[in-house]
Amino acid sequence: MNKLMNWLKGPTALAALAGVAAAAVVLSVAELIGAFFTARATPVIALGSTFIDFTPPWMKDFAIATFGTNDKAALFVGMGATIALLACVLGVVAFRKWALGVAGVLLMGAVIVAAVVTRASVKPVDAIPTLIGTVAGLVALRLLIAPLWRLRSFPDAPADTAAKGTERPATSRRAFFAATGITAAAAAISATGGRLLSAARSNVARARGSLQLPAATKAAAVIPAGVQSATPGVTPWLTPTGDFYRIDTALSVPEINADEWELRVHGLVEQEIRLTFQDLLDAELIESHVTLTCVSNPVGGNLAGNAKWLGLPIREVLKRARPKDGADMVLSTSIDGFSASTPLEVLQDNRDAMLAIGMNGEPLPLEHGYPVRMVVPGLYGFVSATKWVVDLEVTRFADSKAYWTHRGWSERGPIKTMARVEVPKSFAKVAAGRVALGGSAWAQTRGITKVEIQIDNGPWTEAVLSNEASLVTWRQWSFAWDATPGPHYIKARATDGTGEVQTDKRADPVPDGASGWQSVLVTVE
Repeated sequence: MNKLMNWLKGPTALAALAGVAAAAVVLSVAELIGAFFTARATPVIALGSTFIDFTPPWMKDFAIATFGTNDKAALFVGMGATIALLACVLGVVAFRKWALGVAGVLLMGAVIVAAVVTRASVKPVDAIPTLIGTVAGLVALRLLIAPLWRLRSFPDAPADTAAKGTERPATSRRAFFAATGITAAAAAISATGGRLLSAARSNVARARGSLQLPAATKAAAVIPAGVQSATPGVTPWLTPTGDFYRIDTALSVPEINADEWELRVHGLVEQEIRLTFQDLLDAELIESHVTLTCVSNPVGGNLAGNAKWLGLPIREVLKRARPKDGADMVLSTSIDGFSASTPLEVLQDNRDAMLAIGMNGEPLPLEHGYPVRMVVPGLYGFVSATKWVVDLEVTRFADSKAYWTHRGWSERGPIKTMARVEVPKSFAKVAAGRVALGGSAWAQTRGITKVEIQIDNGPWTEAVLSNEASLVTWRQWSFAWDATPGPHYIKARATDGTGEVQTDKRADPVPDGASGWQSVLVTVE
């Protein structure tokens, strides 16, 4: 223990601390300077986005299954730990041989610059914050390492050498901690200033807040009474906007000025067209309640939500562009580089796929795609729900691949029939007697005609279905169970409008969505 404590007080450990402080300077200065550039030009966002781009499907699935909608926060924590570890190593290397330390810092700077300039919609000039941050980090590292070099000249001198007439070790140690404290404070001020400056310079949120959405030419169908499950605790039939799940590849939410937004429709079309946001506001818009589901949603998972959307039918846009014979896919691309492959016929039929500008009666939230996103009933989001959409290319599946198709996922993603038990939760304890069960089921564009419940290995019994709002929204259910003491398994399965019963075959989300029956274990007391 004494050896460990002595090592922690020694120059090598302090050099590692110096590396961490210098790394903080790199990131914070880049954050401050980056306030005058695109948010995707900051090192952390660029590195994180690049990491996401190269994430294998199994790791993405693991992250979502483990952290859910907190997957991005988990990524930031992991990145912070990794950067700190590398900074410790660079600090020690610089302490032992300055030239190698400089080379290591410059190499890391080059990696960050490469991550920045390869992001979608980022220009070479956006590398400036990283370059300035790297230089500032090198200066800070030099200032912090210098006192440790003086300390190294007296390896056997005790900490109180100053009292015995030899002042250099104690003075050098004090100088190091003083410089480290100042560096840390400067880094914190720079990072905070960068965030505040970015917020002050951005007017996108204010513009969204003042936007008045036009009335829909075709209003959403009236929601019939009785769509909500009779079982207390079941999720609301209409998902509040703040509770709607968010799964995407954007570490930093793109901030797009609606007045500058433009959608290009091109490829295998007779006429290339471009739409502005004002074009959408002036168009004949429709409203529709649609349930969206993420392909990463596990059996019984919560990555599904139901909202009222306002937008322009994509089929109307395609009518103007006039797709050529042989085209069978539309490759939609977000401003952050994400892309999705959607079957052309799905965007041309009567399911009301739309370029959405409103959600639950308000302009789209920034994190859900403001100013414009795609909403396509019946398809998982990875092949349809492109947020911050700026490009539609009419093409062929044989000729083009989308973001997740390149990573092993299916090129088409029809949503599978699914029933979910929401009440009671798994591992819950309930009292014997009449117990209310409830949940939701979905099979968008096909509808739900039956939900059945099985207790342990008993017979399947029909649940009571709530009223159906439409074929593209989920349908809720309730069930009264006479519970007897002991542990019990509750299973649910749904039947869609075509008569097909939800399969019991278990499948992981990769490559085209999870399947199987959810099983909930409860203890009756």
